[in-house]
Amino acid sequence: MRFDKKDLLLYAVTDRSWLGGRTLYQDVEAAIKGGATFIQLREKNLDEAHFLEEAKEIKELCKKYQVPFVINDNVDIALAMDADGVHVGQSDMEAGAVREKLGPDKIIGVSAQTVEQALLAEQKGADYLGVGAVFPTGSKDDAVEVSHETLKAICEAVKIPVIAIGGISTGNVMELSGSGICGIAVISAIFAKPDIEAAAKELKEQMEKMLNDRSNI
Repeated sequence: MRFDKKDLLLYAVTDRSWLGGRTLYQDVEAAIKGGATFIQLREKNLDEAHFLEEAKEIKELCKKYQVPFVINDNVDIALAMDADGVHVGQSDMEAGAVREKLGPDKIIGVSAQTVEQALLAEQKGADYLGVGAVFPTGSKDDAVEVSHETLKAICEAVKIPVIAIGGISTGNVMELSGSGICGIAVISAIFAKPDIEAAAKELKEQMEKMLNDRSNI
């Protein structure tokens, strides 16, 4: 699947810790209805069989709404269930090896914290970069904070789209204005909210406002 950088505007990363009796399918559908433009399935604790089963369901949901769907870290699962792609961190499989395994048509996202990492990921075939944490975050224990200067430097150094991740909320989105990003990736700012659809809608509106801000051009 080819994607446009506009698809990265509101990138929702799943987290089942806030389900509270709902299914992940319901939560993801609510996020998409609210305006999420890209879905990443992130599962740290599910066994392979359940992960595969869930991934297939979410893939069908994303297909229905024509939203790109990638798997976090697990290249084998992405391959097994024909996801649109995969997102890997610095400690996971390197982008070039992922590209070899998945083929030329899949979306590959790579996490980067420095200009050097960003340039290497681009060179090895990444389609987009996730840069962060741009704000303090509780969603990832090992998150390294990335300054706004570094975020801007990465956006200026690479030709591929860059999204910011880490601690982003409706209250601080505008602080990313002028950085050069084309989207934001969020976890708790959508999935921890009582009304997921409304949270996604508000975030998307904030992002569009931020991108239309003249200082971001």
